[in-house]
This record gives sequence, structure tokens and C-alpha cells, in this order.
Amino acid sequence: MRGVAVNFPAMDMDELSARRPDDPLTLLRKQDLDPLSVEELNLRITALEGEIERTRARLNASVNHRASAESLFKR
Repeated sequence: MRGVAVNFPAMDMDELSARRPDDPLTLLRKQDLDPLSVEELNLRITALEGEIERTRARLNASVNHRASAESLFKR
């Protein structure tokens, strides 16, 4: 899925971790992958790719909603 390009400053993942130690993304990054089998790693990748698509869809919806609102108020 291709969406609207949004220019956000690059965020260092360590910066995110430092601000929110209990954040699910921070906890995900800290998980030990060593005990996982190849099949489990592939399932994890599939799940993460699905989450990326879901996140991109939400981002695009937010950008489109904002653009629509800005357009409405510029009239």
C-alpha cells in the first residue's frame, strides 16, 4: 500500500525507549529472539508486517482527514 508521504523528523528508537520504558514497542524491541525457532521468527515477521500495514493505513487516514479539514476551513 502506497500512501501520502509525511515528513516527520526521524526518531531514534533509543530516544523512544528512553521516554517510555513500558511502551509496547519498547518491550517488543527488548524481547530475546534467540529462543525462537525459524518458524516462530517467520510468524513474528508476518505479524509485524501486518502491524506495519495497519499503522500505515491509520497514518494515511489521519493525514487525509487533516487535509480534508484544512481544505474545508480554507474556503
